[in-house]
Amino acid sequence: MADRNVVRLHDDDNVAVALRALGAGEHVALNGRHVQLQADIPAGHKVAIADIACGARVCKYRQTIGVALRDISAGEHVHVHNVGMPARHEQGRTEEGALGLSVDAPLSDAFMGFVRPDGSVGTRNFIGVIASVNCSASVCHAIADAFKGDAMTSFGNVDGVVAITHQSGCGMSSTGDGIALLRRTLLGYARSPNFAAVLLVGLGCEVNQVDALIESLEPAGACPVKTLVIQEQGGARETIRSGIEIVRGLLDVADRSVRTTVPASKLKLGLQCGGSDGYSGMTANPALGVAVDLLVRNGGTAILSETPEIYGAEHLLTARAASNEVAERLLEKLRWWERYAAAGGGELNNNPSPGNKAGGITTILEKSLGAVSKGGASPLNAVYDYADPVREAGLVFMDTPGYDPVSATGQIAGGANLICFTTGRGSVFGSKPVPTIKVATTTALFERMPSDMDFDSGPIVDGALSVEEAGRQLFRLILAVASGQRTCSEMNGIGDREFVPWLQGAVM
Repeated sequence: MADRNVVRLHDDDNVAVALRALGAGEHVALNGRHVQLQADIPAGHKVAIADIACGARVCKYRQTIGVALRDISAGEHVHVHNVGMPARHEQGRTEEGALGLSVDAPLSDAFMGFVRPDGSVGTRNFIGVIASVNCSASVCHAIADAFKGDAMTSFGNVDGVVAITHQSGCGMSSTGDGIALLRRTLLGYARSPNFAAVLLVGLGCEVNQVDALIESLEPAGACPVKTLVIQEQGGARETIRSGIEIVRGLLDVADRSVRTTVPASKLKLGLQCGGSDGYSGMTANPALGVAVDLLVRNGGTAILSETPEIYGAEHLLTARAASNEVAERLLEKLRWWERYAAAGGGELNNNPSPGNKAGGITTILEKSLGAVSKGGASPLNAVYDYADPVREAGLVFMDTPGYDPVSATGQIAGGANLICFTTGRGSVFGSKPVPTIKVATTTALFERMPSDMDFDSGPIVDGALSVEEAGRQLFRLILAVASGQRTCSEMNGIGDREFVPWLQGAVM
């Protein structure tokens, strides 16, 4: 008889996950065997269901999530105090752990989107005011702020005017990876199909010149692009006045855009998880994986990212890579991150945050195994650098940090027109011009933060929904949001300050 107080995710696991807070002395039953708890077990945390010898593997999802730092008895709380990383993590391509490739028949779902001149499709219809440099950030916000509230009542087909600003663009080398990465990210936003038009604003003397950005944009881009340079306009006030007049004209053009029916293959979905907990790999992430497989069957694209957070679970991706080249490219990204972390005196296993650990995640291996499940079971078709334009359909990977705003910024720059973000602790992230759907791992979180969570995957824990049923429901929500249904973060007005490009190189 199943015990609804704990769940064992695979018959080979030597730990189970508490579905509620359990007290020392309680008994739990698994496969007819009763285990008495030797300590309090918080909800989402792990309990040993068999004796685990010092140095032996700790297994969850039928995968190694760490090794015992001492002998662990059945009934003990299994967490950071008695579990650590293996002495060395070996990377490689292996068939072990392959989830099985999606071979179901293609689908023909659709949504209502904004078709742009270059054939790309927006899920929203914004005007963007983009800063080339931090020195023009305040001017950009002043221009965008002029179109808050009642100023937009005459433009029913436009979602708003958003300032895209950052803290770089000067004090850096005019050559090298740093400036190239910043420009690639800004250009990706300028090309976003969720922008009907863009105004680029520079100071005039910065390293990241507006003219250089314009020269890199394709003539037949997704939207019209205008420019202003503060020093040429005569100062901040003059530039704000000119910018407001330019945006008014762009709004007239943008308001002529209307939603039309387009195939779901036009969706590019960025996959994010943040504030993860012990339920993330059991509910929200695998449900999102089912939705991803449905999107891929429709010919759409899903972008998995956060490279430090697939560390230890990369074999689940390389086992289904479309080619040896794709697998090796992913492994090289992980090797780079190992070197990068070591150069700063760190290690990738420092990744689980205090909130992750409080939610029951013990090691990066455990976190990564749950995070990878967001990618479903489809083949991995390509691996991209940060903010590179995503051109292949299906499941792809983009190299990004694990920090959610930086990672999502790279995905949007790469062409994502929708973000799906799973959370167990309760992230309030949102993004513009691309809407973010937030998926709660538990009903308790969904009810505790109802104005921030869009989807409740908690019924999976309760047995009221299967992972597959929840995934299908989430996919329908994805199509509805792509068609204009507002997310919680949109209703909360979040997203104007969440553009955070990955900054590299010396600040001089």
